[in-house]
Amino acid sequence: MATVVDLFTYPVKGCAGTSVDGTYLTPAGLAHDRSFMVVRLDGVYRTQRRDPRLALVRPVVSADGGRLTLASADPEGGHGALHLDVTTSAPRRDVDLFGVTYQGIDQGDEAAAWLSDFLGTPSRLVRVPPEHDRKTDGLTPGTSGYADSSAVHLLSRASLAHLHTKMAERGAPPLAMDRFRPNIVIDGHPEGRHGEDWSAAPHAEDRIRRMTIGAADLGYTKLAVRCAVTLVDQEAGARGGPEPLRTLADYRRAPGGGVVFGAKFSVVRAGKLSVGDEVVVQEWGDAEA
Repeated sequence: MATVVDLFTYPVKGCAGTSVDGTYLTPAGLAHDRSFMVVRLDGVYRTQRRDPRLALVRPVVSADGGRLTLASADPEGGHGALHLDVTTSAPRRDVDLFGVTYQGIDQGDEAAAWLSDFLGTPSRLVRVPPEHDRKTDGLTPGTSGYADSSAVHLLSRASLAHLHTKMAERGAPPLAMDRFRPNIVIDGHPEGRHGEDWSAAPHAEDRIRRMTIGAADLGYTKLAVRCAVTLVDQEAGARGGPEPLRTLADYRRAPGGGVVFGAKFSVVRAGKLSVGDEVVVQEWGDAEA
């Protein structure tokens, strides 16, 4: 039996994740996932690709979504926590995510000042508006907040262990799971609806097309193409070297370019998720890489 061993939500795009024992999987992903985003003054999104210090921002959202705390994990200190009342009634503004224009609700000057000081560059904080109606692509279309693409990123421990084996062959040390910023981490031996065996082989998640976890159903969208964010040491908020991209490029090249690691999914049926939930695969497909 395969089970969920970790659940992570990332309230502010690019910032640190929060580990949870249970949460609700909404049509746009885990509750509050990527519902906020840091942007430049011209509205263009910020991520760890260019602003690795975002990894040192620890956001926490209240259960009802009405309160946001930004705390600093900077080892040098100097930044106290900021507590904000989230607004959904402020005027909307244009924000740019990968060249596509969406709307965002600016969270005010206090949040902007805190982030600008922490990152060392002028920034604003925006929230997904309630009327946000973003359509995501892939094999199973869906929606998401300010995630790069699909609502859910899933990764297995077997895939990470296999990567570590490959890295060890070239003398590189293992990396933490947080380098890949998954929402759902699974481990074990999932079975299909009719009892088909799924060994704990690496990258088996690439073949899942439909699955049930807890009270939710998910549909496969695409492989997760990896970028420079995986090079960022999430504890230091700085780039840590060429891994894992150097090793992944040896054996995980995508058909269309780049390297892949993990799989992305849309939410077919919303519902409660918890650590320990069984993963039941309803439909398998062929691996793309």
